[in-house]
Amino acid sequence: MTCCEGWTSCNGFTLLVLLLFGVVLNAIPLVVNLVEDDKFSENPISCFEWWFPGIIGAGLLVIPATAMSLSARKRACCNNRTGMFLSSLTSILTVIGGVYCMMVSIQALFEGPLICNPEGMRTLSCQFSFKNLSAIHTESFNLQWFLNDTCVASAPNNGTNGNWITSGLHFNSKENAHRTIHVSVFLGLLLVGILEVLCALCQIVAGFFGCLCGVSRRRERVV
Repeated sequence: MTCCEGWTSCNGFTLLVLLLFGVVLNAIPLVVNLVEDDKFSENPISCFEWWFPGIIGAGLLVIPATAMSLSARKRACCNNRTGMFLSSLTSILTVIGGVYCMMVSIQALFEGPLICNPEGMRTLSCQFSFKNLSAIHTESFNLQWFLNDTCVASAPNNGTNGNWITSGLHFNSKENAHRTIHVSVFLGLLLVGILEVLCALCQIVAGFFGCLCGVSRRRERVV
């Protein structure tokens, strides 16, 4: 087995694991919302799980490269220059999917869960636009919605006019759960997207050299 085939096999198994992690992470807030409210679209944890960054970006778009990388390893039917080239070519889709997963995850961490945005607590208020997705400003990046004791505004009382609840008060368990799930899911998806892009770039290089230099011959079965 050449170095190119070894890298291809390793990348294939790594992408398979990352693909499964991405799908599971994306499904967590959807399942939690179904269990809590018995509805998918009403009062979701956030808008961004409905962009399906883990199911589409880190999932479906990664399947071609994963399949080709696993089938292009030693003793497989695609263990040839063409197979290595195709494994490199399909890795471009993985890069696209990984970048998409990363962009959605970063934007989700900017915005926080819907429970921290009382103006819109339903999926109907979510704006699914690539223009909004690309409008990322570094100065807006903060996790105050997660680091503060609460992100829910208090009701106007004694002249407070809706100021934030003071740190001495405890927030409700639903808010705590939604914030924890949101930051855990999208930090996980961000990491998955980064690792998938790195694996895809490695496979592009390995597939190129495998196509250029050739692969080891398939062993003949001894009768």
